[in-house]
Amino acid sequence: MKVSKLRREDAVMERAPDQSGDIFNGDLVNDKDGGPITIGFGRYEPHQRLEITLKVHDVMIVQEGRLTVTFDDRTEEVVPGEIVYMPTGQTVVIQTGEERALTAYVTHPHWNTPE
Repeated sequence: MKVSKLRREDAVMERAPDQSGDIFNGDLVNDKDGGPITIGFGRYEPHQRLEITLKVHDVMIVQEGRLTVTFDDRTEEVVPGEIVYMPTGQTVVIQTGEERALTAYVTHPHWNTPE
């Protein structure tokens, strides 16, 4: 893969496997591109809750809206311009309130590779 400019409007937003809520992601770089990381955009509609034990290192940058991330009995609010790093093995709860949130993400290794 060459140097690339990645734009939100180029992401095809889909629900993650095994997800039924209104949480969507759109990979723009992944294992099919031959690199070691996945890069994409996420969208969390209002009043969504995702509890997950991470199988990858996940970096999430909030672009619009706000999220709360709960881990180890601690809750952090993440607002536009802020980044949250979630290491592999960590259990987190990601939630939205009254407004939707738009994010960008980078994972290592690829989050959506079949085991």
